Amino acid sequence: MGPASDFRLNPSVASSPPKHSHSRLTPSIEASAVSRSFSISVLIHPRDRGLACVSPFQEEDPALLLLPPYPSSSHSPCLGSRSRGSTMVLWVFGYGSLVWNPGFDFDEKIVGFIKGYRRVFDLACIDHRGSPENPARTCTLQPEEGAICWGAAYCVRGDIEGERAAMKYLERRECEYDQKTSVDFYKEGETSEPAVTGVLVFISTMDKEANKYYLGPAPLVEMARQIATASGPCGNNREYLFLLEKAMSDIGHEDDYVIELANEVRKVLESLKQKAPVMHLPMQSHAPFLRIRTLPETTVAVDS
Repeated sequence: MGPASDFRLNPSVASSPPKHSHSRLTPSIEASAVSRSFSISVLIHPRDRGLACVSPFQEEDPALLLLPPYPSSSHSPCLGSRSRGSTMVLWVFGYGSLVWNPGFDFDEKIVGFIKGYRRVFDLACIDHRGSPENPARTCTLQPEEGAICWGAAYCVRGDIEGERAAMKYLERRECEYDQKTSVDFYKEGETSEPAVTGVLVFISTMDKEANKYYLGPAPLVEMARQIATASGPCGNNREYLFLLEKAMSDIGHEDDYVIELANEVRKVLESLKQKAPVMHLPMQSHAPFLRIRTLPETTVAVDS
């Protein structure tokens, strides 16, 4: 994310209720990228109208943001008790390894989905489960009309230090993702009204020239071979895929694409196992040879 000075609200729209936006958080951001529930905004600390808000994650040259005191529209208990002037609440959506291994302290976890995106394995990882020579394939999100992506949303609330620590960790862990966007999050059975608005999600630019980590799509068999053989400091690529497959099953929402890819990887692994050379060594006994020497005849005298 760029410097906080890039993020300023247009005063001309500050008096109108913000609208949800899926667009990338760029210098042209307006009030539409700000959650009505204040459930995110890595850069926004809600205060009364007209008061300056400073990003808790920007240590130098903070921007001044003017926010109207919109009430929370979230149904989440994590947000329901918040009042104007309270500290920020940060929500983060996980759709890859964050589903089973968030790695940071959080106050609440909700299983649910986001709309308009699907999970794909088109992003390279060269420092966790892959290497520059043999990059791993990990998840990113691809926009697709009518699609939904199941995962988990994590809430970090309370003090600014906790939010700063979570963001610092996520920025380092998700370093291959070059975009952050704001999405609506839905719980199962509540498809018409989002449970939380303005949830942060890490995604990637789907352009190989603009994003060096973007691998792009490939045939299923080719992707399976890459996943089956890549490994890095944090483990191998296939484990990442298999753990995601299990995690989606554990939350009750299996991903057909993940299952198909995982099964193809298993075929590759079996094929590699069968092709592995087997060394046949001659059987040799390691027991020492015993030499039996004939003893000379002797006369034994027995006292009577």
